[in-house]
Amino acid sequence: MAKKTTFGDELAKAMSEALAHASGAPVEGTRVHVADADTIDPRTIRRHLRLTQEQMAHFLGTSVSGYRKWEQGQRQPSGAARTLLRVMEMEPEAVLRVLAAA
Repeated sequence: MAKKTTFGDELAKAMSEALAHASGAPVEGTRVHVADADTIDPRTIRRHLRLTQEQMAHFLGTSVSGYRKWEQGQRQPSGAARTLLRVMEMEPEAVLRVLAAA
């Protein structure tokens, strides 16, 4: 039979778990979910620019298969590609002018 606990015992346990969580230690019975609030949608950006996947991959300096993984959500772009995608999203006219001149 389970041992009865008092409110004080439960409070002490809860505080210990909170301290462990705050310090980054794993806490049994909990899950930590990390959400990337700064996700980029390459497909939407590409469609807005009216480019093919092949053209977009070329402009971003990546392989077509790698680019497709970004669109399928299997991977997220990072570094310079992420920055360029953000520019494409925010200033599509400027990007189209640069691409037309290339």
